[in-house]
Amino acid sequence: MFNLRKILLFTILLIFVIMPFSSLKAVPPQSPVYVLSIDGPIVPVVADYVESGFETAEKNGASCIVIELSTPGGLYSTTQKIVTKILNSPIPVVVYVSPAGAWAGSAGTFITLSANVAAMAPGSRIGAAHPVSMEDDTALSDVQKQKITHDAAAWIRSIAENRGRDPKNAEMAVIESKSFTDTEALNAHLIDFKATNLNDLLKKINGLTVKNFDGTTTTLQTDGPIKYFPMSSAQKFLFAISDPNIAYLLMSAGILGIVLELYHPGAIFPGVAGGISLLLGLYTLGTLNAQLSGMLLVILGLVLLASEAFVVSHGILAVGGITSFVLGSLMLFSGNQMGLTINKGVVFATAFFMAVFVSFLLAAVIKAQKRKVVTGVEGLIGEIGIAVSDINPNGIVLVEGERWQAESKEYIAKGEKVVITAVEGLTVKVEKIKEGGSKKND
Repeated sequence: MFNLRKILLFTILLIFVIMPFSSLKAVPPQSPVYVLSIDGPIVPVVADYVESGFETAEKNGASCIVIELSTPGGLYSTTQKIVTKILNSPIPVVVYVSPAGAWAGSAGTFITLSANVAAMAPGSRIGAAHPVSMEDDTALSDVQKQKITHDAAAWIRSIAENRGRDPKNAEMAVIESKSFTDTEALNAHLIDFKATNLNDLLKKINGLTVKNFDGTTTTLQTDGPIKYFPMSSAQKFLFAISDPNIAYLLMSAGILGIVLELYHPGAIFPGVAGGISLLLGLYTLGTLNAQLSGMLLVILGLVLLASEAFVVSHGILAVGGITSFVLGSLMLFSGNQMGLTINKGVVFATAFFMAVFVSFLLAAVIKAQKRKVVTGVEGLIGEIGIAVSDINPNGIVLVEGERWQAESKEYIAKGEKVVITAVEGLTVKVEKIKEGGSKKND
């Protein structure tokens, strides 16, 4: 009986100890918030970065993706890729124009309005989204320009309507290139929130139900861990050289390196470094949709500059090369207002440096051509020797310790000084030198 009481008591105690633990359920880990950062023009490498970021976020079960955005604009085709990716993302996307003072200009406007949640930091601005062709603007008729503008306006209206934003104000950013401050954008129903920083934004949108592009809804859970997704090393490099000014300087440095190699064959390093820089510059300008006519003029300038090393034009080819280079440089992004332009100061400073550089090379080449030959048989011309036998018209002379068969149109006695005027095979032609060291008949 006593043992039975002990067993019952032990069983009751065990139940009270185990029951609380058995009622606990495993708490699933909180889903992370993935943060991407775009600070610069919208170029092809940015689309690759966004795509890889979205894939990683989806793979790791992210609750939402935040894109911190600050851009003056970019390529229309690249913008379409990014907007399409955002609209079709199974994970809610938040675009946050930040930090304070940032700008979501042109392409940035389309990207911001396409997000499930759009927010801006204090002092930031959005708008000026009027499309400008990357081709020569003068080559487009008024009808073509209107078609491009109306297409962009229809696209941004469609995005705004499906995201529950004001399509008329969105259209104003395209048709009239209107810009909005953060407060104006909020009042115009173009964005959903103003937030001082990322943490403030995540607190404000936590628990918010958003509508997806396919009509379904998702409740945001943004109190999980924040995971920043930076660009890879290769993407950072490509993004850095995607700046039109850097691409232009790379191309210019490449041209100078190749010209230096052509003027001084065998230097090797200038040619190798120049070739790499030129190819990188041309590749980048190609991805930025620089005008083909401008690139061809720049290449023509390179050919003309290089030709000066082989053709005696007294600088005409060099001047033509510099002129072609400058005109091509100014045409590369002419008419473009999408944040992809080359600073004219950089163009003229580069052209001036190139002109000075080529002038220096030309001067060095001309000086080398005028310099007296000091090697081979040509180096004997102008040298002073002594007749070791009578020369009438043939004889032998001693020049620089060597005996040479000599020929002269006049009689030269043994022991007289002579000057060599020409070399034909193993025979030198000589003339008598007057007293004092000058040539006879001078």
